[in-house]
This record gives sequence, C-alpha cells and structure tokens, in this order.
Amino acid sequence: MQTIADPDPQARAAAIDAIGIVGGGQLAWMLAQAARDLGVALHVQTPAAEDPATREAASVVLAPVDDVAATRELASRCHAISFENEWIPLEALRELQGPGLQFLPGLDALRPLVSKAGQRRLLGDLHLPAPRWFPLADVLQAAAPTPADAGQASMPLGMARSMLSPATPRLPEGFDFPMMAKASRGGYDGRGTIPLADLAALEGLLASVDPEDWILEELVRFDQELALVACRDQHGMVSCYPLVQTHQHCRVCDWVLFPAPVDHRVEVFARNVAASLLTALDYVGVLSIEFFYGPAGLQVNELAPRTHNSGHLTIEACRTSQFSQQVRIVAGLPMGATEAVVPGALMVNLLAPEGGDVDQLERRRALEALPGAHLHWYGKQGGGGWPQARPSHPAARGPLGGRARAGQAAPAGGGAGHLAAAPPTHLGLDRTAVLVTAFHSFLI
Repeated sequence: MQTIADPDPQARAAAIDAIGIVGGGQLAWMLAQAARDLGVALHVQTPAAEDPATREAASVVLAPVDDVAATRELASRCHAISFENEWIPLEALRELQGPGLQFLPGLDALRPLVSKAGQRRLLGDLHLPAPRWFPLADVLQAAAPTPADAGQASMPLGMARSMLSPATPRLPEGFDFPMMAKASRGGYDGRGTIPLADLAALEGLLASVDPEDWILEELVRFDQELALVACRDQHGMVSCYPLVQTHQHCRVCDWVLFPAPVDHRVEVFARNVAASLLTALDYVGVLSIEFFYGPAGLQVNELAPRTHNSGHLTIEACRTSQFSQQVRIVAGLPMGATEAVVPGALMVNLLAPEGGDVDQLERRRALEALPGAHLHWYGKQGGGGWPQARPSHPAARGPLGGRARAGQAAPAGGGAGHLAAAPPTHLGLDRTAVLVTAFHSFLI
C-alpha cells in the first residue's frame, strides 16, 4: 500500500502555519491534536477555560462562539478560520472576510447547511434522494379558515382569523402519521427530534414550539443507517472516506462499524452524492453525510458541515484522519490519502454518568490496555447528568503494531470519550453487539 509523503517544500511554503477554530469541544480538541502533529498552530475561540480543546490549542480566546468581536480577535492570530459546528452567526461574520482572512468552508457554502430546512431545499434543488418533508408551519396554513369560509369576506384576513377559534392543524395532502418533527437549527444527539404518532402529538408540539423553527418529515422505514465523511480541498479535489454503518440508541450514536455491510454499489452511489454536494456548493473542508438505507434505497438523512462522530475511527483506521484532513485543507496543505489501513474497525461511544464511582478511572485504563484498542477520553464534564455528557469513543481495529494511543485522563466520576477496536476479519453484527455491550458495561 502506498504511503503518502509529507507535503513537499513548495507546498509547505504555500501553506499557512496558523489556523483558527470557532468552538472548543471534543471535535476541536482532536483537530488541535492533528494540527500539532502537522506543525500547524491552532487557536480556538470557546466560552470556558475547561473546554477540551483548551488543553491542546496554541492560544485561546475565551468567549461565546457567536461573539463576533472575539472572532475578530481570533482572526488576528491566523489567516484562515474554520468551525467546530454549524451554529454560527453567518451574516455577522461577513464583515470579517477580506484579503487577510478566509473562512473555510466559505460562508456562502455554509448558508444552506446550517438549518435542516435549508438542507432539504438544497437536496431537492440538486435532485438528490431524501425523505419528503415540509415546514411545520404548513400544517397551520393548510388548516387556517379563509374569510369566505367564515362568512367574513369583508374583513381583513388577519382580523377574521383573530375572531375565530383556531382550526385543527392538518397535514398537507399526501402525508400521514406517523411523522418525524425536527428542529431546523441546533438539534444534535437526539435533541430536537420528536416522533409524532398522531394528531394529538402534533397539537402538543405546536403548543410548545415556534412552528417557523421546525420541519416535519415522513417517517422513513430503513434497514441500516450509514454515514460517509467526504472532503474537498481549495483546488476542487474531492476525496471520500470508507462508508460506515452507524447505530443509534435513543437517537444518540452508539457505535460505528467499518466496513459497512452493504453492496459496493451503495458506497459508489453515496460517494456520487457527496461529490455532487461538495461541487455544487463550492465547499472547502470536511463534510459528513448521514444516510438511511432500506426499501426506498439510499436517502440522505442529514448533512454536517464539519468533522463527525461517525469519522472518529479514521484516527486509527485510515491513512489520514478526518481531523488531520480538515487541518490540512484549512491550512492549504495537500490532502492526505483516505483509504483504510485495516480490514475492519469498530467505534463505541461511551458516556460516563456524573457522580460515577471512583473505579471509573481504573476501568478506563484497563480499556486502554486492551490489545488493538484505542481509548480517547475527552474529559468534558456534564452539568447535571447523562444528557450533558458527550461521548467518549473507543476504537478497536486490526493489529498493526505500535502502542495504543490514549487520550488524556479525565477525573473519575463522569465525562466522555470513544473507544476504537477491531479484529482483522470483518465484524458480524452479533459480534458487534457483544463488543458494544462489553465496552459499555466495563466502563459504566
């Protein structure tokens, strides 16, 4: 297998030696580790001094991620800025753009990706497969009585509605329950996703949220959930990591398996979808795509304009990790190779509850010592129980020699990380379930 050499001196000279990241969570932490290995200084903007990335960053701007003045300060320390997540004030950031600073991905490329409604419109415009959807507010427009219906033809529409009792909301023609409601912005790890079994559930949702901020999707029948991490550099070159299978528990990623147990043609189609999206958006950086795969074929579930938990296993399983790739692209370095260096890999997300017992640290050390296993412990503490903790990932992989790469130890009694591991042969689903259960029970 060919090894990709380090960038040649000319490429290194054309690159920049410092980049900024808005956000300081576990994704920024792993980006900072990758930047350090590449000799690139990574500066972060994050609200709390104890956020994970502060341990590895070249410098820290302590401020909320939507503080544009703080981002201006971050820009004074670098010439290119990227983002840990998509919850950013796009329009306010435009005033910072100029010859001395670029945002990667670009703000125009991010615009349709920062909301689920924008993503769905983009997929429709590009004729890419996705679940049917509509804005939640449409259930009120469909139900609203007209002045003529109410015998108020001479009244202004707004006045006529105000004098009538609210009409029962109804789904647009062609849709039926059950449905899936999703917050258009800000949802992650199961937050902002609500199944609706019937009209009563819909009415309950309407009573508790702003309909303009939510969308409804048809409930998709699927056999597997898949994910693909793709990337595009500043010269328009596109590359993709291997397709993986993901499994969600309570709508939170539980484990990731490589290779995905699907026909090669499914992966080819997924790569074509990724190339279409990246090219159409003129997107520069790493982009992650979640798919449903089932009776209706391959459908795009969600897009994440950043590194992604489904790609954590690339740290050990691929020639170039998704984090190193993002740093390379933002810094103007040549992209690294994305092929796998192992025949199979499994990543398990681990959540340690707040107030856990004092033996958790010893159990984490035992996980680190497992042959072929790699524990990355983020050390991010929650603020009130399991929903606040972020997953740690262990990655298990085939034997390549060398020692396990351990994350920095966090204090016992809560936190999160991931574990990666894998035997040299393909993991069957039964063996996957056994390993996942073992990892969870061993730590918690």
